[in-house]
Amino acid sequence: MPRLFGTNGVRGVTNQDMDGQLALHLGLAIGTFFEGLIAVGTDTRTSNQMLKNAAVAGLLATGCPVVDAGVLPSPALQYYVKKHRCAAGVIVTASHNPPQFNGIKVVDGDGTELDPDREEEIESIYFSQTWKPASWDGVGQVTSASPIPDYIRGVVHQVDGEAIARRRYTVVADCGNGAGCLAYPQLLRRLGCRVITLNAQPDGTFPGRDAEPTPDNLELLLSTVGSCGADLGIAYDGDADRSIFVDERGRYVYGDKTLAMMAAHLVRREGGVVVTPVSTSSCVEEMVTEAGGRVAYTRVGSPIVARAMREMEATFGGEENGGLIFPRHQYCRDGGMASAALLELMAQREEPLSELVAEVPDYALVKSKVACSHQNKPAVMESFRQRAQNEGLETDTTDGVKIVAEEGWVLVRPSGTEPIIRIYAQSRQQRQAEQMASRYREWVEELVAEKG
Repeated sequence: MPRLFGTNGVRGVTNQDMDGQLALHLGLAIGTFFEGLIAVGTDTRTSNQMLKNAAVAGLLATGCPVVDAGVLPSPALQYYVKKHRCAAGVIVTASHNPPQFNGIKVVDGDGTELDPDREEEIESIYFSQTWKPASWDGVGQVTSASPIPDYIRGVVHQVDGEAIARRRYTVVADCGNGAGCLAYPQLLRRLGCRVITLNAQPDGTFPGRDAEPTPDNLELLLSTVGSCGADLGIAYDGDADRSIFVDERGRYVYGDKTLAMMAAHLVRREGGVVVTPVSTSSCVEEMVTEAGGRVAYTRVGSPIVARAMREMEATFGGEENGGLIFPRHQYCRDGGMASAALLELMAQREEPLSELVAEVPDYALVKSKVACSHQNKPAVMESFRQRAQNEGLETDTTDGVKIVAEEGWVLVRPSGTEPIIRIYAQSRQQRQAEQMASRYREWVEELVAEKG
């Protein structure tokens, strides 16, 4: 059976891969599978109304009542689904992808993203078109809700708001014209911060910057934090489930550093296990071990991390891309919760972010990628694994192939959403990491060429 869902839902270019018919049929399949109240929300993309209305039509046709939550951060919709005991949630978003893309992500009744088995059941209904339309008098109806105020209260409840307010922090929030505009400046002000906003007008063309909060896209945020004497800068991706931070000197803080800081802090306070993918920097394990905790590794993908966290009753988890999961709040990435938690850490330690970051060990991480068709990925990866094995290299196949050496490690894995194979190389020294990435990139290029 062909696949519809990727690592984070269904995505594609609007009116090419993602059109109204696909959204309608997917809504029919989702409604047939869940048979209950469905909450629906979107980010700020220009095609959201088309895709949302088509998906909602499918849901209503199967008899599912729908709550229209409007434009809001993905974690706010997930919080609503869990708290109001919905059967499921549907989020129309393409997260960090360029504006011509859009997608549909399905959330289970507990607020977590669907596991692969349930996605496959929905795909089976979708491709076989075995959905179950309701009778004329059983068609669902639409109501509306405004989940953001309740979500903000939920986040504030998780942190020491008084400690944060006493510090009177100045925060520059770059919402990237995405869903964070509708919630996160309010959240930060509720925590007693003076807030300066950038790109805080919802606009699905993303005129201020690209939706992915990389250093190149955040030059305005970096300069603003440095020039106005702010204590912190925060940038959000398109659907606002991830946050990237900037210290008081206007320096970009990479996500692995934030993950390591927060993990060590929570382990010192609560003990326990931290869950993260095999692609994560070793600085996380180093800090967690020193704090008395343990790290458990998973395959790449926030839904996978979240499920493992629940199974292990983990203290904390996340990925190096700024996606942090706080299980006391909810089992999903949450840009608002991450912002509040970092402010609490700064307030409790009474130290600026730059000093907290300085405690994190430095590792050089080099990323690369090689174009490879989806159909050739399995053969290329199997040949890569065999070659590594034949050369006597120490490997870990939790996700792709991770080669562990004295000077560092290299992870080679197929992308779950794009026709590429990704290469991650880590070492203490930048030059060593670059050399390792180059060596194994050549392996992948040779194997891709062989497979044609």
